[in-house]
Amino acid sequence: MFISDADRKRIADAIAAAERATSGEIVAVIAAESASYLSVPFLAASVIALAVPWPLIFFTWFSIQGIYALQLAVFAAVFALALPRPIRFRLVPRPILIQRAHRRAVEQFLAQNLHTTQGRTGVLIFVSVAERYAEVLADAAIHAKVPAGTWQHIIDGLTHAISQGRAADGFIGAVEAIGRMLAEHFPPGSADRAELPNHLIVLD
Repeated sequence: MFISDADRKRIADAIAAAERATSGEIVAVIAAESASYLSVPFLAASVIALAVPWPLIFFTWFSIQGIYALQLAVFAAVFALALPRPIRFRLVPRPILIQRAHRRAVEQFLAQNLHTTQGRTGVLIFVSVAERYAEVLADAAIHAKVPAGTWQHIIDGLTHAISQGRAADGFIGAVEAIGRMLAEHFPPGSADRAELPNHLIVLD
């Protein structure tokens, strides 16, 4: 997902503006992918290659050496076909993609020190491009005050904007919505501020 320097500045300005009205913290992270899934081509090639000998053993007169050579060739061919990134990601079941992306989101919540804010009011906006996954993670204090479905509503707006090629607008809309909630429940001065990044963090 391409986000220009100008769009990154717009997102940074939106985060700074939102945080001026609250003691909470907002961090936005976009990752190219949450895992490489390099085991998927290997697994696919192994399963198919293991199935190759059986019909040849029972229904042909191929030599063992010939069957083994064919098995190796099939493994190499399937591995090469499944290795390119777009194909590799299509082979991964959706629940696994979601699981890996969610785990990366939690890792980033911790890596960005959102769990260290004194008021427990840190909020992460996380997008993993390859998995087509987006999530809002909030620390205990703000999560307890947010009605059910609020985060999903924000994510729906973000993903809709991304699908239309307006990723920056999506992030800004999410930042503004989260900022309003934080300002309502945690106005400036209600907790000591933590110095966290106000720009969009891009992970390769």
